[in-house]
Amino acid sequence: MILLREFALLRNAVLVFLATLVVSLAAVSVTLWQLRMARIAEAAQLLERDAARARLAHAEAEKEEIRLYQPQFMELRRRGLVGPERRLDWVEAIRQIQEQRRLLPLSYEIEVQQPYRLETALPTGDYALLGSRMVLHMDLLHELDLLNFLADLRVAGMFAVQDCSIRRTAKAPGLSADCTLNWLTLTPTAAAAGRGAAP
Repeated sequence: MILLREFALLRNAVLVFLATLVVSLAAVSVTLWQLRMARIAEAAQLLERDAARARLAHAEAEKEEIRLYQPQFMELRRRGLVGPERRLDWVEAIRQIQEQRRLLPLSYEIEVQQPYRLETALPTGDYALLGSRMVLHMDLLHELDLLNFLADLRVAGMFAVQDCSIRRTAKAPGLSADCTLNWLTLTPTAAAAGRGAAP
């Protein structure tokens, strides 16, 4: 009986204690949840910051590369390597060289432009390396006619000599040359799509 009376006196205090305990536990739970959410948000912000720093560093590196390589790029464009194929310029250059050097008649045939493969990989970025094969036949008074012709022709564009042979002939002028050249151009990849690979 005494215990029940004493408990009745303590009941309000016990109820207040339990209510306080529940509120405290709820407050701690909410605080822990908010802390977890804040840490997740902080981690996301850190990732976003790091990504922004990486983008900025990449943009700065690209800007530096552009500053370094733009003069070379502009020179390659001026020389006809970068951009659309300049077939008419090549034909005109051949005609002018033949006239200026007073070369014997020559003949040539330029094939369709195709992707050009190198033995070693060449990073070309957003550009595709294309080649137009030209088969050239020249009658020569002497070997220098061919060497001078090829040296002069380099002014008109960029090409790689695939093969060249000089042979003696039974009739005048006594020498003839047969060469295969590959005129090279770098064209934006979208413009070069859909062409088959050149052997």
